[in-house]
Amino acid sequence: MEAEEDKCVKSENGLRPDIKQLIGFSEIRDFPTLVNKCRICDKDGKAKANYYKAADEKRGKDFGKGRPYAKRGKKADEGSSGGRG
Repeated sequence: MEAEEDKCVKSENGLRPDIKQLIGFSEIRDFPTLVNKCRICDKDGKAKANYYKAADEKRGKDFGKGRPYAKRGKKADEGSSGGRG
């Protein structure tokens, strides 16, 4: 029993800091359970990163650089040539 607890503690010390923070508070001392929970945390972390990456890319497309200035430029050109000629 102590060997398995030592194995868990050793494994927790080798985890990435973000996973270690999530798993460390649980004090899991069953090695297969620890491994399973770490995999779940890693998978969730990757899913979260992909979600925000996709959201940033979408937002970048919606708010394209230069677009608002191009629209303003057209309005200014139309207004200056149409009414004061």
